[in-house]
Amino acid sequence: MKLTSIFSLLPAKIAYAHCDIPCGIYDPHQAQVAAHTIIRMTQFLAEVKRDDETKAEHDIARITHVKEEHGSIVEDEIETLQNDYFKEEHYKEFANLRELLGRATQLSVKTRQNIDMEEAKELLETVMQIAEIFYKSKGLDSARVKAPYPTGLDIVVQK
Repeated sequence: MKLTSIFSLLPAKIAYAHCDIPCGIYDPHQAQVAAHTIIRMTQFLAEVKRDDETKAEHDIARITHVKEEHGSIVEDEIETLQNDYFKEEHYKEFANLRELLGRATQLSVKTRQNIDMEEAKELLETVMQIAEIFYKSKGLDSARVKAPYPTGLDIVVQK
């Protein structure tokens, strides 16, 4: 039996990555936008009108789907930073970085499992702290500014 035949019997798992070349293009922006989207979807879920149950169920399903997608985006973006960008020297310089990365992933899961505005806001805050560390690690200044989104909350940008 050929080796390729043996490999064809093993279950295949698709691997996703930012890219398979260490390209040097990393940015916490998408994680922040996704966290804002989770907050907005949580707001929408709280506002669903129950006048027409069929429409309400439809709206809840659509909003929940978007919230789930953006929870995955937060996790994917944080994972890329954790596995590809941040190195041991970053963890030494920024003592709470590992904790923040783990907390962001944990909160992303919780915001998908629940409808909890406080957890959604904590997720955004955690992602913004990671963004601030990211910019500092590159020797760049950052600032918290009001995001141009209906959440009314901040976003971290490079100065």
